[in-house]
Amino acid sequence: MKFLGKLIIALIAAVLLILLVLYVLLQTRWGAGWLTGWVNQHSGYHITFDEMDHSFSAPSHLVLKNVTFGRNGQPATLVAQKVDIGLSSRQVTEPMHVDTILLYKGTLNLSPSTAPLPFRADRLQLSDMAFNSPKTGWDLSAQRVSGGISPWLPEAGKILGSKADIALSAGSLTLNGMPASNVLVQGEINNNEVTITNLGADIASGALTGNARRLANGGWVVDNLRLSDIRLQTAKSVSDLLQPLTTLPSLALGRVDVTDARLEGPGWAATDLDISLRNLTLVNGSWQSDDGKVSMNASEVVYGSLHFLDPIVNADLSAQGVALRQFSSRWEGGMVRTSGVWQRAGNALTLDELALAGLEYTLPADWKKRWQEKLPAWLQTVTVKKLSGSRNLIIDIDPDWPFQLTALDAWGNNLQLARNGEWGIWGGNATLNAAAATFNRVDVRRPSLTLNANPSTIAISELSAFAGQGMLQATATISQLPQRMTTVSLNGRAVPVNVLHNWGWPQVPLEGDGNLQLTASGSLAADAPLRPSVNGQLQATGKSGQQVQQIMQNGVVPGT
Repeated sequence: MKFLGKLIIALIAAVLLILLVLYVLLQTRWGAGWLTGWVNQHSGYHITFDEMDHSFSAPSHLVLKNVTFGRNGQPATLVAQKVDIGLSSRQVTEPMHVDTILLYKGTLNLSPSTAPLPFRADRLQLSDMAFNSPKTGWDLSAQRVSGGISPWLPEAGKILGSKADIALSAGSLTLNGMPASNVLVQGEINNNEVTITNLGADIASGALTGNARRLANGGWVVDNLRLSDIRLQTAKSVSDLLQPLTTLPSLALGRVDVTDARLEGPGWAATDLDISLRNLTLVNGSWQSDDGKVSMNASEVVYGSLHFLDPIVNADLSAQGVALRQFSSRWEGGMVRTSGVWQRAGNALTLDELALAGLEYTLPADWKKRWQEKLPAWLQTVTVKKLSGSRNLIIDIDPDWPFQLTALDAWGNNLQLARNGEWGIWGGNATLNAAAATFNRVDVRRPSLTLNANPSTIAISELSAFAGQGMLQATATISQLPQRMTTVSLNGRAVPVNVLHNWGWPQVPLEGDGNLQLTASGSLAADAPLRPSVNGQLQATGKSGQQVQQIMQNGVVPGT
């Protein structure tokens, strides 16, 4: 029995000695190399570390130095100067589930090919780490990341697990090309939903704060978002800048506030921009809202050829459409003001009032082409219940037929300016007066026009102007059918007998002033030249009574 007792004691001593030797060896480079070599040979992972430290002052902690970990044949998932593993009694039954893991000064690289990690911890702590997540739909790169995830139970395809509380900060971060600094994120993961209870960051020289939820279907609910003092310069257009929002299944915005923003991109800019948005959901390329509101003001907004100064917008959003309570702005040297409603049913815009005052506006070079283009699907009808214009200057610099209207006043009622997605004058009545005008280099004074329109015809009941020492008066009708057949009846008294020459009629063999009588018809079809369709008759009487009669057929007057 004494021999058996001595043998047991000897075996225990030998085991303790072996454990002591292993304990000492594992804290050397040789021991670390042997252990990592064994793991690499017998698993699908690759791990290296220089040495393992253990101190009896903290007996439950193992510290690995200069660690590299990843999947065989793949880039390293983790590189860290130090990994501190906190052990507990759980290791008896779950050796790979530890109390804490601290990653210190290194890099985490996560991608779809990242290995499902074999470790678990009640808490994962990061200290001064870098974080990269390319090719995951969120091109994320972060530096100086610190914080914790509790518990950390990683799964295949879910590096943070299905349930966890998160509190992380980053000195700098870039998400889908957008840089930020001093980032703070607090929230939780609950299966496929993510709740961000507190989000803060310095972005584009300004500040971002808010909270949001990511739904299981990939949509987002932003309860509160505030952007202050943003200064953004980008090479993207407005549509490209907002394009990531359109890729989401849905985006519900509860409250969004933008204050004192300055934004600039190719062909667009906004200065001192304030926006307040309430209760708006973007889904399937459209929007939805119940009791929503949007307000905007800025000192300057540029979008393409449009340049607004001090614009103000206030609108209410509902399931039925948009109630535009106010739009006003200084524009083209004058002022524009309107209010109205856009109705989702029928995609119809009805403006209660449109006021234009003091404009100095040069029409775009391609305005005729734009006039003939189809409107977008969301805007099929445009109606102006009341139009008023005062002291406006309108210029067209088309070299083939330029014109200018000076001190133009306008009045209109129930003007339907678009129907079935086509611009036009489809209904209503209007009167235009100007102090002076030039039409294709012919000066006239006090031009005036009165028209009434319906779906079949535009009737111009009065068209007049002073020319030379006399006056021109005309009436006209324009068919609303695609051929736009037009008839004109014009009389001139004591006017230059060749006043019509620059307007397309051949010169008459008379000089000075006289009287004119013209009847003509033609087609103003969009895709065909006017002249070949014109048929008409002109009778001119000179001062001394000489008379000349010319007949035009298919745009040609024989002998001229």
